[in-house]
Amino acid sequence: MILNKGGVVLLNKPKGYSSNKALVLVKKKFGVAKAGHCGTLDPLASGLLPICLSEATKFSNLWLEADKEYIAMVYLGKITTTYDAEGDVVQESNVPVLDVPLINKYLDLFRGEIEQTPPIYSALKYNGKPMYEYARNGIEIDMSIKKRSVIIKELEILNYTAPLLQIRVLCSKGTYIRSLAYDIGQVIGCGAYMSDLIRSQTMGFTLNQSIELDQLLAEDTDNIHNYLQPIELLVQHLPVLYLSDAQIQDLHHGKIFMLENINDSDYKVVDASQIFHGIISVTDGLAKVKRFMSM
Repeated sequence: MILNKGGVVLLNKPKGYSSNKALVLVKKKFGVAKAGHCGTLDPLASGLLPICLSEATKFSNLWLEADKEYIAMVYLGKITTTYDAEGDVVQESNVPVLDVPLINKYLDLFRGEIEQTPPIYSALKYNGKPMYEYARNGIEIDMSIKKRSVIIKELEILNYTAPLLQIRVLCSKGTYIRSLAYDIGQVIGCGAYMSDLIRSQTMGFTLNQSIELDQLLAEDTDNIHNYLQPIELLVQHLPVLYLSDAQIQDLHHGKIFMLENINDSDYKVVDASQIFHGIISVTDGLAKVKRFMSM
């Protein structure tokens, strides 16, 4: 099945698969030349992995910028090299007596905008090489050089049965839940690592709207289009701007023109037949293509 314009698959990535491996399998199933995912999930993690096919890849960065929600399991009392269950345990401590109100006081330190240091076992680059390559070769790097500001918009305790603390996190892009688990262990004083992670929501879409990878791969090729969401899904947060066919043709050819009584903003462009064409940016009345579908 060859797709003309493309679309979005809301995939439930299983544990044990890298995001790239899941992407390759979906790309092959749909028979497209171009595909990309919207935000990496580690092999240890499962959950919502939107995959953009064909023309949808032009708009995938909008999803990369979106807030994301996770359900994470934090194992108190142990620290691992990778801050998750895949690493070696390097420290063990007794877990103090805790209850939910006390844990919430500790979590208050992480609600809102915080400074976060990514784990050394990460794909962040240093001198052109991923950090995990240095870690695997025993080369120490001061990770404070990669410290960044992130926003923890919601942080909720779902369950606590020592030593396992289950939390729900709604956070900005660039947040490392592994680092959050580690930092929670540091403030409690016993250490911690992330033992499980599920991405449950992104850009308003939830896990229960997704399809299991095995189910998709087992589906008859003639029916897989049923699991393809329209490209407009990626720009649903933008206001709609209806333009004439002539105006849309001008935009396709890279022309810039004036639009009267239009506020400065990004808009999704739709024609009279409700067909989506792309995104334009309007500044001081001047309309200019930001991302447009191929003709």
